[in-house]
Amino acid sequence: MARVLIVDDDPAILEILHAYLSGEGHEVLQAADGHHARGLLARVDLAVLDWMLPGVSGLDLAREARGAGLTLPLLMLTARGEEEDKLRGLDLGVDDYVVKPFSPREVVARVRALLRRAGVRHEVRSGELFLDLRARRAALAGQGLELSKLEYDLLSTFAQHPGLVWTRERLLERVWGHDFPSTARVVDVHVTALRRKLGDDADAPRYIETVRGVGYRFREEQGAGEGE
Repeated sequence: MARVLIVDDDPAILEILHAYLSGEGHEVLQAADGHHARGLLARVDLAVLDWMLPGVSGLDLAREARGAGLTLPLLMLTARGEEEDKLRGLDLGVDDYVVKPFSPREVVARVRALLRRAGVRHEVRSGELFLDLRARRAALAGQGLELSKLEYDLLSTFAQHPGLVWTRERLLERVWGHDFPSTARVVDVHVTALRRKLGDDADAPRYIETVRGVGYRFREEQGAGEGE
């Protein structure tokens, strides 16, 4: 479904929100502080941030995310219900608030609404290619594709953003993770393997095309669609 990051220094909140959001079919990442969260924001579709984190606050993370050009929805958990505080957060790019103490079901409902508004897909169809994002399955011309985790993550990243050019560095951050000890060359190796499984020709690609000197993008001409 979607990849959701929860950032909170309260282990009980992390545990309960992880249970509820993964129960909705989401892949859930966790961070107990803002420093760890910084390396994860570029890899997720939505982030649930605690305002009062030690050190780097949720508001700091929101400011940094928007300053870096990240457009993912941001949901803030806060004990501060004052209107002025909410307006301050909205000015910095926070999309919605849940005031503590909260019901986990309310958080799930807010996450669902934000993802729907952001157009996060459950399925992707492009030509003969089909991805079920909830089940993490891919098929080509009705035949299931045997993909490694990295290959699937690469393909779903490309397919959900047709026409968007991804640099190798951004793909490393999104798919491998901010702290992965690797170089841009590993992206080329995995793209080559993925193309082979898709029956894609690098010189005349149906799906993944090379943008010389920059990176890769998923072709828009395939008639990509989405489903609920």
